[in-house]
Amino acid sequence: MHSAIILTLQFDEASDALFQDLRRRHYPPGRNRVGAHLTLFHALPSVKENAIIREAARLAKSTPPFPVRVEGPMRLGRGVALRIEGGRLADLRQALAAKFSDHLTGQDREEFRPHVTIQNKVAPHVAAALQDHLAQTLPPFLAMAEGFQLWRCGDGKWTPLAAVPFQGLPG
Repeated sequence: MHSAIILTLQFDEASDALFQDLRRRHYPPGRNRVGAHLTLFHALPSVKENAIIREAARLAKSTPPFPVRVEGPMRLGRGVALRIEGGRLADLRQALAAKFSDHLTGQDREEFRPHVTIQNKVAPHVAAALQDHLAQTLPPFLAMAEGFQLWRCGDGKWTPLAAVPFQGLPG
């Protein structure tokens, strides 16, 4: 299998720690190969690696860190994710999608539904129980989007490629 570039969102340290903890506790250990993350693009072509990094850096330079709302849990069939809402997030993704539109996979052309998966590949009743539990115990909160993370993915393994912090001035 050839490698691809995965583009994810970097959260503030406290929010990221919460997502990682939830995933460690609820994702089947034998299947949990990567940490909790919000995927912006699942498979950009590795031959465009330099262009992808340059475009992410260009956007990040004029984008200040911004809040996103972590909403309640949503079912993924055999798993649970936390819904993430924030208008600027969709705008950033759209700008990148437009730049690389000729290289997007079918999955990356689908409607963008930002989320952080904390459980997957479990029996439906297990997912339903976690969704109910989180709906009762995890109130919505604000997290900060602080940058992009780029990963090289090959044979199911993710290798860090670049971290690009948002550097724009607020306001």
